[in-house]
Amino acid sequence: MTRLYRTTLVLPAAELGPENPLPPLVKPEAVASVSNVDELPPDLAAGLAYGRLDHVLPCRLQDGYSRSRTERELPALVLENDRVRATILPTLGGRLYSLVHNGRELLYRNPVFQPANLALRDAWFAGGVEWNLGSTGHTTLTCAPMFAASVEGPDGTPVLRLWEWERTRDLPYQLDFWLPEDSDFLLVGVRIRNPHPHDVPVYWWSNIAVPQTPDTRVLAPASQAWHYGYSGRLDLVDVPGALTYPARAESAADYFFECSKPWIAAVDGAGRGLLQTSTERLRGRKLFLWGESAGGRRWQEWLAPGAGGYLEIQAGLARTQLEHLRLPAGESWDWLEAYGPISADPAVIHGDDWQAATGAVVAPVLAGYHNEWRKILDVEPESLLATGSGWGALEARRMPTCLPGTPFPSESLGPEQEPWLSLLDGVPPDGDPASVPPSTLVNRYWADLLEHTPDNWLTWYHRGVARWAAGRHDAAREAWTASVAAAENAWALRCLAVVADDPAELYERAVKLAPDLEPLLVEAVAAGCTPELPAEPAGRLALLAAQARLAAGDVSGARAVFDAGFEVANIREGETSLSDTWAALSSDPLPERYDFRMK
Repeated sequence: MTRLYRTTLVLPAAELGPENPLPPLVKPEAVASVSNVDELPPDLAAGLAYGRLDHVLPCRLQDGYSRSRTERELPALVLENDRVRATILPTLGGRLYSLVHNGRELLYRNPVFQPANLALRDAWFAGGVEWNLGSTGHTTLTCAPMFAASVEGPDGTPVLRLWEWERTRDLPYQLDFWLPEDSDFLLVGVRIRNPHPHDVPVYWWSNIAVPQTPDTRVLAPASQAWHYGYSGRLDLVDVPGALTYPARAESAADYFFECSKPWIAAVDGAGRGLLQTSTERLRGRKLFLWGESAGGRRWQEWLAPGAGGYLEIQAGLARTQLEHLRLPAGESWDWLEAYGPISADPAVIHGDDWQAATGAVVAPVLAGYHNEWRKILDVEPESLLATGSGWGALEARRMPTCLPGTPFPSESLGPEQEPWLSLLDGVPPDGDPASVPPSTLVNRYWADLLEHTPDNWLTWYHRGVARWAAGRHDAAREAWTASVAAAENAWALRCLAVVADDPAELYERAVKLAPDLEPLLVEAVAAGCTPELPAEPAGRLALLAAQARLAAGDVSGARAVFDAGFEVANIREGETSLSDTWAALSSDPLPERYDFRMK
């Protein structure tokens, strides 16, 4: 029989920490761009030009974590039959943490929970299968809770349903995990709905981590792939080449396969591994590899201390992750994915004949399962197994809409939603300028409400954030200036500083009003201010202290900071500040602990 039950995972885990109260007006690094668009097929070029999102508002950053780990319990849900056991983490974006087939783990299972700065909101963790909805990058929900409940499957077995409201695009979506009694494959049904009277850009990639060994080979039914090596170009390269053996690659890279069929697999030297396949809507397939440079190895140790290496095979709606597709008003898209074992003759799988190697892969046919699953799409779930955020309930309150199968109960509304519930009733937001303001809602409806509510320092502040999100940058500055005029506050001053050509004086005023807010202190120091720092600064403040000493000509003082040792817990993927600073102060080889170079 198929069984669904609650359990807990006990593993070394870092605390996620508090959200950063400062609205992320700009991304630390611009969204990846392509310099040779005029060389690309028209549909690919159109997808690259559409739907770009240069911020993650209304979300806040999750950058309050550390590198300190203690044994903790993580809530988990298990769906299993006599062959397969799937473990899902409902409080961490519905991550498929583990998939065991007849006692053999098919995924890369991270032995720790250690956030690092790779996601759109910063915090991300490696391993398992991640479900990415939103815009180019790791989803804003990857370290956030989802609703979970059981529904009866089309074959009478329990189906685990997870759902949430993705806030950057204002889209509800659901994941249905289905494991028929006699199945070797876990089936995952996905539905994305657009409840709005306008089109919405859509991005979806299922990100699958699998173990990497020296003889791991990635297979996909393609003779060509688009290569993106973080140099700004998309280039069509031949497959297989060395790219199908990730352990042979020196640098990190993306390869987007031009597949004739919707599947991808990773196999070891014995021809065994994981196969992912889907119905036709999920067109794209990708290989991401860290590469075998010192920086690539450092990143893998950083993300999964003490574990072996891994690579990612992925599946998405578009052919590349730099594109977005148009989901028409009022429509929904759904598809079915399957995850399970592959075992084939290693002599063929690893042979020189690429067509024979990919031809040895037999993917299950999903059309029948897809049709059966669609019969339960709108079935109302039974009692909740996990609770998500209150944002979906708030949006359902402001725009009554019918979303059968994915209820957003009013009981999920909490303190974060209270100011906005009051605004719906005509009560403007207000509060003490010394207190952290609530996060700003920025979609067109809330922005309009804010423009027509009575003026005070907080409504001006929120208007500024909403205007900035809409691309009305001059109007945003006017609103923040009005907020400061109404009541001197650190929040509007900081926003003005972020977008100012000369931010130092604005940051200094903001820090005086909120001297204990570390994210503000970090921004101020990075902008050239010299507020009082801790006697022994740690983390990013230590790096900034070294850079300040270097700028002042104190090379030995800067070197002393590095020699004493420090870790920047939220070092960003692709960031080279550590290696660049070292190169400026020393001709010695870069210590391994500071090497995060991806190329």
